[in-house]
Amino acid sequence: MYGTQSQPRLSVFRSLKHMYAQIIDDSTGRTLVSMSTLHPSIRNGAGSKPKAREAEEVGRLLAERALGEGINSVTLDRGGYKYHGRVKALAEAARQAGLGF
Repeated sequence: MYGTQSQPRLSVFRSLKHMYAQIIDDSTGRTLVSMSTLHPSIRNGAGSKPKAREAEEVGRLLAERALGEGINSVTLDRGGYKYHGRVKALAEAARQAGLGF
């Protein structure tokens, strides 16, 4: 998996407590946009929401930021995780918010 300037890589990482996503241009080695459940807008309501719901918010906010930066299409890098549960929730929410992959 390799991200370019025209189609960067959406890298997903999940731990037991949190979900992290970043859009990376591998040709320059830069992270263009990032979001996680540690962001204040998500963290304030955390604890009362299921983890899949938090992952959806991460995906939605990441897509909004990416579209604001002019990134319309990405390549999904699941990081070895199955396309299931929180990873799927994040990806589907990003798609619904307008990010193509």
